[in-house]
Amino acid sequence: MISILDKYIMKKFLGTYLFSILLIISISVVFDLNEQSDKFIKNDAPWQAIVFKYYLNFIPYYANLFSALFVFIAVIFFTSKLADNSEIIAMLSTGMSFKRLMKPYMLSAGIIAIVSFILTSFIIPPANVIRIDFQNKYIKNKKTDYADRIQLQVEPGVILYIGSFSDKDKKGSNVSLDKFEGKELVSRLTAKRIQYDSAYQWTLHDYSIRTFDGRREYITVGDKIDTTLTIMPRDFLISVNDFEQMPTPRLYNYVERQKDRGIGQIQSFEIEFHKRFASIASAFILTIIGASLSSRKVKGGMGLNIGIGLLLSVSYILFMTISSTFAVSGMVSPFIAAWIPNVVFALIAAYLYTKAPN
Repeated sequence: MISILDKYIMKKFLGTYLFSILLIISISVVFDLNEQSDKFIKNDAPWQAIVFKYYLNFIPYYANLFSALFVFIAVIFFTSKLADNSEIIAMLSTGMSFKRLMKPYMLSAGIIAIVSFILTSFIIPPANVIRIDFQNKYIKNKKTDYADRIQLQVEPGVILYIGSFSDKDKKGSNVSLDKFEGKELVSRLTAKRIQYDSAYQWTLHDYSIRTFDGRREYITVGDKIDTTLTIMPRDFLISVNDFEQMPTPRLYNYVERQKDRGIGQIQSFEIEFHKRFASIASAFILTIIGASLSSRKVKGGMGLNIGIGLLLSVSYILFMTISSTFAVSGMVSPFIAAWIPNVVFALIAAYLYTKAPN
């Protein structure tokens, strides 16, 4: 059962959380508009697109990106205010334990975590497609449209190499396609040029096929041949923000497929996948830290608690950034990079929980 007191705390928690989001995002929009206005004017961006394609999708993306920080700030702020007004003391003096006091905090954190996960997994990625397309067109194009020395496994036992490929004309050069049976090479196709048509359809120009049968070798040459390869240019033309545009099920399938094909540079996709689940735990961990830290009335008042809270929140974000950098460089696995900040701060939460007033 949810008591009147639980509803009161949940209202304070969620209300402060939403207010902090609106406040900080409003400031962010003003700063971003001031920074990007010259580019909007220079590139003749229509105001309808600026409002409905960029900022309408900018707001939920950045609000959810820093959701954990907003949770922490909200808990620190309103709990410090409760403690400063001696409301926490009044609650505990009735015989309520601190563990019982944490019930509405955990319920609120659960609501935020579930909503945040749904947004991140299913709603924000399609919105990011529109936002990033606008950014590439009117602000700065970060889309990857060229790659060289591409090597990947098209299917088991079939290895494709492309010397260079341009997405602008969908053409590549210096192509080889090797087919193996076990460890034995059974055929090799080479071509000077390759052209992507549609779906999985490709066209090879100036090709040569060498087929091996024991000690015998058969050679076939031609000017042009159509073939089916179960890859598309987007499988190897990887942009820095592609993972932001993928719903979680698609992101998982993409990572597994790229691993099977032996394609590198997917650490950021793996980190993003694990972060989406780690963010659920972070909402609870940071709530416990915030409530335990600010539930005691101190001489420094709210300012001291808020200062310590901001220091811890900045440390958490910094820790996440550093661990992600190590994962991208290959020093640690993406799973560890996503979860190690939660493990460290869970230990901090456990310590502060034991020191909380009862």
